Amino acid sequence: MPQQIDHIVFDIGRVLIHYDPNLPYSRIIPDEEERKWFFENVCTHDWNLEQDRGRSWAEAEALLIERHPDREEHIRAFRKHWHEMVSHAYEDSVAIMEALIAQGRDVTMLTNFAADTFVEARKMFPFLNKPRGVTVSGEIFLIKPDVAIYEKHARDFNLTPQATLFIDDSYPNVEGARAAGWQAVHFIDAPTLRKDLAEYGIELP
Repeated sequence: MPQQIDHIVFDIGRVLIHYDPNLPYSRIIPDEEERKWFFENVCTHDWNLEQDRGRSWAEAEALLIERHPDREEHIRAFRKHWHEMVSHAYEDSVAIMEALIAQGRDVTMLTNFAADTFVEARKMFPFLNKPRGVTVSGEIFLIKPDVAIYEKHARDFNLTPQATLFIDDSYPNVEGARAAGWQAVHFIDAPTLRKDLAEYGIELP
């Protein structure tokens, strides 16, 4: 018999909204090999993750411009054109979240997101205001999969860990939630999520 679930926690990027830095950069750096080199050596995933941890964009940009002064325009383009990277919502996933809220279930969100870009995301995607609340990594200087961020979210929203189900597209983040005592599922797509929820006794129309 699966654990009873009283709380459902959604990740945001690549679960509810699309995220792809290539969207603006395919225009900014048209050459595919050069663009690949840029993301592997300049504006890397790890560099961007530090903004999710709370580092300011000014500090982040200055750090890279010092190392790659000839790339200043391309470096500054990351924040400048960020809104293009989050091009659309995953309507089928959003529909699941909204159906859970409509059923009266307790829904919150836990995301690795820079504080300032999340403010913009909420304006771009109003459904992000529908859950009971959100923990934004950039506001608290903790990131997934650090167990501490799950523990803080549980404390702040009064969640019972073993009765909490977390949904994230990153398997390390899923494992982080499990390490914090939560139930968790790896998001692949909306139909799979519906099946995963059903296995926990959560049926949707």
